[in-house]
Amino acid sequence: MRVPGGLGWYRYNGSGGPTAAREAEEGDGVASPGEWMAYLNEAFMLSSGLAVAVGWALIRRQRVHAHRLAMLIASGLALGFFLSYVTKTLFYGDTAFGGPAHLTTAYQVFLQTQTLFATGAAIMGIITLRRALARHFRSHRRIAPWTAVVWFVTAVSGLGVFSLLYLVFPPGPTTINLLKVFGI
Repeated sequence: MRVPGGLGWYRYNGSGGPTAAREAEEGDGVASPGEWMAYLNEAFMLSSGLAVAVGWALIRRQRVHAHRLAMLIASGLALGFFLSYVTKTLFYGDTAFGGPAHLTTAYQVFLQTQTLFATGAAIMGIITLRRALARHFRSHRRIAPWTAVVWFVTAVSGLGVFSLLYLVFPPGPTTINLLKVFGI
């Protein structure tokens, strides 16, 4: 796996154990645009989760204005994730699991579970944000803690998916993207 910046991540070497990845083993050591997009996606998601945590801490201290700002930043970062993920999928495709075959089913179950949490987090996030912006604070307060928890689970499990796809094992092949399917 080519790692941006030449960091010494570990990867699965196919023979049963991890080995240090080196740029010299990978040719020029430059990550493809699709790989950079994957790192950007993960940065958006983790930053969004961090902003939610900050917002939660702020509202517990009754710092309402700062809470609102942190949550708007979290929402913007989540939107950035969504847009960069869709862009990566359309222009570069999706990366398949590159780990050993005996782990493929477990990975797929984990991925689908993470996808369900991500979908739930997005829906709950929109509902929570709309209630806050409409100043329906009583209903906002009822759903917001649940939304934050699902958001955290999504961010952490998303890091797990990213790690399995790009850090622990070498990336698998990139699947056909939607633009090619439609002949664009």
